[in-house]
Amino acid sequence: MNSALDRLKKLTTKISGYEVARKDNLKILKELYHELDIDKKVEEFSSLFDFKAINLSGASLLSENLGEIKEGKYLQLLAISYDKDAIVKSKNISLGYFGRVESVDVDLKNKIVELVIRYRFEKSFMTLQHYHEMLEPFKRDE
Repeated sequence: MNSALDRLKKLTTKISGYEVARKDNLKILKELYHELDIDKKVEEFSSLFDFKAINLSGASLLSENLGEIKEGKYLQLLAISYDKDAIVKSKNISLGYFGRVESVDVDLKNKIVELVIRYRFEKSFMTLQHYHEMLEPFKRDE
């Protein structure tokens, strides 16, 4: 019985930790949204999440070489919109063009990479919430 209570406590701690991390993430993401002038392209912060994804060209987003530049490329922040009724279903929208990646200030590049990772972190929570709600009609009595 005690081990079940311990597992419940650990799970509760983990879930509350995720909620705190999510809240902190959103706060910093909003700061980066203004700092990187994305608010000039996307007026409302919440509208960022209408995009299917946000991606980056010119720097790596892989965990093993996060932020590593790709020589000869241009650093650009891209939002991907999706319209199922359009002839061309997905469209890339530039949220920021920063020039040749080799000449971009390292701190600026790191903030851009951070924004993408923070966006994806929040988007994953939204996806989880969406599927949780979709499972409601299938709830079983146990």
